[in-house]
Amino acid sequence: MGQLKIGIPRGIHYYEFKDKWVSFFEYLGCKVIISPPTNKQIMDDGIKYSNDEMCLSLKMYLGHINYLKDKCDYIVIPRIDMYDIKNQTCTNFLALYDIVNNLFDVNILNYNIDCKQTEEKGFYKMGRQLGYNIFKIKKAYEHALKVSEKISNERYNNSLKKLKNKKIRILLVSHSYVIHDQYIGTPIVKILNNMGADVIYSDELANEFTNKLSDKLSNTLYWKYSRDNIGVIEMYKKKIDGIIFLTSFPCGLDSLVNELVIRKIKIPCINIVLDDLDALAGIETRLESFMDILEGSLWKRKN
Repeated sequence: MGQLKIGIPRGIHYYEFKDKWVSFFEYLGCKVIISPPTNKQIMDDGIKYSNDEMCLSLKMYLGHINYLKDKCDYIVIPRIDMYDIKNQTCTNFLALYDIVNNLFDVNILNYNIDCKQTEEKGFYKMGRQLGYNIFKIKKAYEHALKVSEKISNERYNNSLKKLKNKKIRILLVSHSYVIHDQYIGTPIVKILNNMGADVIYSDELANEFTNKLSDKLSNTLYWKYSRDNIGVIEMYKKKIDGIIFLTSFPCGLDSLVNELVIRKIKIPCINIVLDDLDALAGIETRLESFMDILEGSLWKRKN
């Protein structure tokens, strides 16, 4: 039996779990194949497999699956339902396994999490599906936790340093698969950086504490990733100059949550919705106007 090839699509949960997944599979001796950063070809391929009601990020994800479908033995497809009753996820995350299973002829390595199925059990089941013994899996999971924790701490500390800089500080509030995607998120960050702003990512500051702190803005929300992100606003609202909400069209969760938060906060903010159009000119104009507001208003910090 040769070295197992494990494919990981660069989308949806990739940016949250990649450090754990890659470290876990490499420790087991597998070869990890990650699809390339999103490009126009991947986008176009994803659109062919999708329907109009799917959000932009899910369309791109299907494009990444299409890229990997004949390049590996298994593809990791997470199925994440909920962590508890107040921390549920988007229905697309729950349906991801079935969507891919019905559209592609691939061997799925199912990473399954719900209120009874913990992360640890999810990793153990993946290891067992690949044929490894429980002792090897245990060591691989412990190794993955250490690697992931180290990288997460570095990102967290880097974000805290940005909150002490004298540049205009903009909190980018979005999901990790939007913020860090090189086709839709990275260009916006580059524009802001070129304008002299420091961009702080909400997902790098989100944790269990910010999740609970989100109750101050709304105690009725039950979507985990939305609660994580808006809790960051409440925690660091005195250290930022402005907020940009970034959404992949037509995300139902964000359309509700962002509007709710915008009506309650007293910090300059804009809501940018991304679709599958390539043109950034309109978005760049909006960002320039937003920066002008921050520079010319009382919100600019006098450090």
